[in-house]
Amino acid sequence: MDKKKFYVVGTPIGNMEDITYRAVRVLGEVDLVLCEDTRVTKNLLNKYNIKTATFSYPSDNLKPGVNKANPKIEYILKQIEERKTLALVSDAGTPTISDPGSVLVGKIKEVHPEVEIIAIPGPSAVISALSISGLNVAEFTFLGFLPHKKGRETLFKEIAISERVMAFYESPHRILKALESLQKFCPNKKVTVARELTKIFEQIVSGTPAEVLEYFTKNPDKVRGEFVVIVS
Repeated sequence: MDKKKFYVVGTPIGNMEDITYRAVRVLGEVDLVLCEDTRVTKNLLNKYNIKTATFSYPSDNLKPGVNKANPKIEYILKQIEERKTLALVSDAGTPTISDPGSVLVGKIKEVHPEVEIIAIPGPSAVISALSISGLNVAEFTFLGFLPHKKGRETLFKEIAISERVMAFYESPHRILKALESLQKFCPNKKVTVARELTKIFEQIVSGTPAEVLEYFTKNPDKVRGEFVVIVS
């Protein structure tokens, strides 16, 4: 009997053409596509004429260490038990990387260790940003989304003393505060901010924390979208 399979599929972070032939094939062949927001995923599936059914996994309720019973997770586990082949996607990029889908994959490994988890590589905002930063990134540390409050200042202190390139994601609501913290703790380091990668208004801004902060302060219309911050 064939081994049960579960696919983790990378999808575009902006430009819908950034998807592999293999990803399109797999998404069309599986029994069910698990996604954060079915409306977002269906836009992608419709572009490639993929008719596979979708199901929203409870991303807001997936937190490490939380074992509370959840009907949606139970449904997903039951589909696997019935030998259905599933694919996991996020709204954009590679699932499980700074993404609640990692908890779901961990749960599947725990309950169904016989399932083969297969990666279908695809876009990643942090890798894309690093690739065009012009920095030596043989080594780097990825911090994901920084915490809103607890531990945030500690991370900026770690960034200040690190000899490695440090990268993290930030929202438009906190990007200015992040740059202010970088200016406070590591004013002489170089900062590269990649905004809206692969989208129409893609932009790269580099300089000292003060210079980058000044740019976004003077251009409030640019304080929107998704940000990758690289500190070297």
